[in-house]
Parts: sequence; C-alpha cells; structure tokens
Amino acid sequence: QVQLVESGGGLVQAGGSLRVSCVASGRTFSSYTMGWFRQAPGKEREFVATISRGSSRTYYADSVKGRFTISRDNAKNTVYLQMSSLKPEDTAVYYCSAFNSGTSDYVTRDMNGYEYWGQGTQVTVSS
Repeated sequence: QVQLVESGGGLVQAGGSLRVSCVASGRTFSSYTMGWFRQAPGKEREFVATISRGSSRTYYADSVKGRFTISRDNAKNTVYLQMSSLKPEDTAVYYCSAFNSGTSDYVTRDMNGYEYWGQGTQVTVSS
C-alpha cells in the first residue's frame, strides 16, 4: 500500500509560478511510475504529467507542455510539479498518483492505470 500526500498548492497570479510536491510512503517508491492529474470545478479529472521510476521518461499534456516540469527525488520519496507561466485555466485540484511499474520505464496518461491517489491540493490562478 502506498499513501500519497500532496502539498504546495495555493493562490498565485497569472504568469506566476508554483511548485507542488507529493510525498509517498513506503520503501519502494523507486518502483513506481508517478503522475499528476487535475480536476477543475465541473470538469472531469485530466492528465497533466507523468514520470517513469528512474526519471528517464516524462510525458506532458499538450496544455502544459513547455510550462510545467515533473521531476522526482527517489531518495526523498517525492515527486514535484513545477508550474510556470500559470494561467487562470490551470486552476484546479491537483492530484498525485502512482502505479507499480516494477523494473520497466512504462508511463501512461490513462487515469485508470494508476493504483494510488492522493487527496489533492488546490491551485488557484487569478487573472
């Protein structure tokens, strides 16, 4: 079982930057592919970014490509999402997610592929 706890959300002006973090419990963090998803009010949860267990592969939604960067520190059991050039449409609850990829570098944007989810952290971008 893996528990995920997000932090770092908040209120930021358009054009600003924010970094959200997710700390995972357990000793096998380096075996997990990690992902970030978000859900805006009245909308479905959508994929944002994913990173393979050894950071060799990353993949982004077109809407955030070039503005957001996903990274991880396996020694700290932590995955980050650095968000820059934020827009009001980035306002959402951001969720950290994970699945055990074993020894592969498999990544996916499919929400159904993720086994574990955090409670989310609110990011609000004001215009």
